[in-house]
Amino acid sequence: MILMQLNGISKSFGAEEILSNIKIEIKNNERIAIVGRNGAGKSTLLKIMAGETSYDEGEIFKPKDLTFGYLSQHMTLESGKTIWKEMLDVFTPLLAMEKKLRELESQMADPSAIDQSAYQQLLERYDKLQNDYQLSGGYVYQAEIKSVLNGLSFGDYDYDTLITDLSGGQKTRLALGKLLLQKPQLLILDEPTNHLDIDTLTWLEGYLVNYPGAIVIVSHDRYFLDKTVSIVYEISRHHSKKFHGTYSNYLTQKALDYEQEKKEFEKQQTEIKRMEDFIQRNLARASTTKRAQSRRKKLEKIERLDRPSGDESSASISFQINRLSGNDVLKIKDLAFQYPDTDQPIFQNISLHANRGDRIALVGPNGVGKTTLLKNIVGKHQPNHGEIQLGTNVQVGYYDQEQANLNSNKTVLQELWDDYPLINEKDIRTILGNFLFSGEDVLKPVSALSGGEKSRLALAKLKMQKANLLILDEPTNHLDIDSKEVLESALIDFPGTIVFVSHDRYFINRIADQVAEMQAGNVKIYLGDYDYYLEKKAEEEERRLLKLQEQQMDQEEPASTAKKLSFQEDKQRQREERKRKRRIEELETLIEEKEAEIAAIELEMTNPDVFDDHKKTMELTDKLSALKEELDVFMNEWAVLEEN
Repeated sequence: MILMQLNGISKSFGAEEILSNIKIEIKNNERIAIVGRNGAGKSTLLKIMAGETSYDEGEIFKPKDLTFGYLSQHMTLESGKTIWKEMLDVFTPLLAMEKKLRELESQMADPSAIDQSAYQQLLERYDKLQNDYQLSGGYVYQAEIKSVLNGLSFGDYDYDTLITDLSGGQKTRLALGKLLLQKPQLLILDEPTNHLDIDTLTWLEGYLVNYPGAIVIVSHDRYFLDKTVSIVYEISRHHSKKFHGTYSNYLTQKALDYEQEKKEFEKQQTEIKRMEDFIQRNLARASTTKRAQSRRKKLEKIERLDRPSGDESSASISFQINRLSGNDVLKIKDLAFQYPDTDQPIFQNISLHANRGDRIALVGPNGVGKTTLLKNIVGKHQPNHGEIQLGTNVQVGYYDQEQANLNSNKTVLQELWDDYPLINEKDIRTILGNFLFSGEDVLKPVSALSGGEKSRLALAKLKMQKANLLILDEPTNHLDIDSKEVLESALIDFPGTIVFVSHDRYFINRIADQVAEMQAGNVKIYLGDYDYYLEKKAEEEERRLLKLQEQQMDQEEPASTAKKLSFQEDKQRQREERKRKRRIEELETLIEEKEAEIAAIELEMTNPDVFDDHKKTMELTDKLSALKEELDVFMNEWAVLEEN
């Protein structure tokens, strides 16, 4: 069933075209991502879908009875009610049914007050209303409210707290929670992952996967998109293009499409040039003028291909260092910090050691003190206890998520040039150009910059420091996906040490070689990326539950040896099954990668230049054979595991 269809939607603001001939189809239960650069028109498109913004051309088709919910990027819940009462508003019809049930129960309590016939009718009314109440979720709605509030990190809150007493981020989470409880047929979510820590993100992913309707999402969280969507619409150069599969599948297919489109464009350009040369050489000659005119008519009829859009400008980010540090870069021992006039420390007993070249991701729930720890490291806060030691030749560069190091009264050019007055203006402009500030952009005041522009300016300042220890607090906030990928590549090539806080799990996976899980009283190190950290946490939880079950069994009457063995064998089977499923997932990823490589080579072999080059053809043929052999091995192993 089609819930919404956008056909030829166009939108301009004044003379600036934002969207052109957008075509999108949303069916029941589909999970759709809208992706594109900052400024591409993604949020505008969602507002058009939600009826919040008009459009200039095109049509939108949807059923008259379609229910939808829209979460804007900066939406907060403004209400004078308590948390609980605000969530209860979603279930007003159920509350009315509850009230009616109580009234009927009160009448039924005294059968002698009415005659037998009226009493029978009363029973029938009560029975029907109770059945409707049950089917509408009357006996589970309070549990649903608690589940959503707990998932959105309100589990420890007093539900009688007034919403006016909450922070902006908390109000946004509550607005999302209320929307989820309403269960509209179509959810339209603009950056729903803002203000969410990793635990809450994980919960939201699971909730959306099982959501009983369709979802359209705009998000810069690539890990989140990989977990939740199966269709991707890319908005680029005002137009839309549809891709099937996860976000990672979209990236692979986009790269293949770009190479194909590039080859077709170049082939057509070569043909056009050849025809133009022929026309120019032969038009003036009487013997060939008719042929030239015929060729010109043919040229005029050619439907010219647009240049592929993969060449859009991207930030060019790199980080160098002035000199190498010693091997011991950072030592934190038994650190504690407490704000003045507070009863409890933010954290204590924190120890951490970073060697040269380490990439350490600091993770943990919101409020545990991750940002505060970074500020202790860079000297913005002084610890109450413990010590922080920087190693030999260590130079610290700090990226502040709050952009407190930017002066809102300066222009972009002044912000960078004032710190490095000995560098000439041309070189400063070149550096800013690498971070997508060109022409008149460098004269814009910092106060007028968007969140993404401020992030890029702060990264430009960080680059200029040439520090060998980077302390980064949420460096991907406000960056579009393209800028994130450029930043990741720069940090992967960075020859120094990195300690960073991020909620971007995709970013953590690409950068981190250690994950430091921070709690209020300790830090635990996991030697791997984010996925490795999750795997180890799952194993730890499994061991904890197993130990708890064994303790419970020991406390009960002594079980027979056979029963204990059976229990242990069952746990072993469960472990083996989880291991099998993980390997299947790994194999499916490897198979997709090999198939993409094979497709790319087969595409390359269709190129006439390659086809005519015998040596190159043989090299590609050998490579293709090797890849197909590897693919066969993976496919055979996958088939065996699937059968088991």
